[in-house]
Amino acid sequence: MAEQGSAGNVIAALCSFFYPGLGQLIQGRPFSAAFYFILGTILWFFLLGWLIHLISCLDAAWYSRK
Repeated sequence: MAEQGSAGNVIAALCSFFYPGLGQLIQGRPFSAAFYFILGTILWFFLLGWLIHLISCLDAAWYSRK
C-alpha cells in the first residue's frame, strides 16, 4: 500500500466494512487484523459490532506505511 488515500487503502477499508480485520490483513498487519476480528466477534454479542466495523474501516483507510 502506497500511502493514505491510495486505492489499496480504499479496497482495504471496503473489505473491513464487510468483515472487521480483513482490510488490515490485506495490508499485511496480521496482529491488527486478529484484534479487530476478535473484538468485532465479541462486540456483536452486545449489539456493538457496528462500532468495531466503523473503527476497522477507518483504521484501514487512514493507514500509511512509514
